[in-house]
Amino acid sequence: MTPHPDPDAAGMLEAAAELRVLIGQLTRRLREQSQVDNQSQVDNLTNAQKAVLIHLDRDGRATLSALARAEGMRPQSMGAIISALSGAGLVESGPDPADGRQRILSLTTEARESISASRAAKADWLYRTIQSKLTPDERERLPGAIHLLKRLLEP
Repeated sequence: MTPHPDPDAAGMLEAAAELRVLIGQLTRRLREQSQVDNQSQVDNLTNAQKAVLIHLDRDGRATLSALARAEGMRPQSMGAIISALSGAGLVESGPDPADGRQRILSLTTEARESISASRAAKADWLYRTIQSKLTPDERERLPGAIHLLKRLLEP
């Protein structure tokens, strides 16, 4: 005897597929809007370059080898990324006080300002869109929906 499929499974699979598409569309729209409103240098980087900047912004200074480990790549590949970011004036290096053979990488002021401007442009567009497209009742329900989405990321 075969078990009966969960009647909610088909609906949840459809919702999951729709959510995946919507998140992708929202991500692209935010990226586009940031570029239109801000023309940030950060928005024109590769995904790997952005990941390094995000890591340095979130976690602070790091060595090249620590960044390579964190991003799951070879140090040689990370070296090429760091070289491009340094050439663009977004990353700078200084001696490691604990080990003079190592260099510590950090964001430049320009990179911090660019990241901040990019985030502000995205937040502004999202705020304006929420205000113009959602009803007051929908805006009131939005924090609950955000809470549910956050729970999807919990371990």
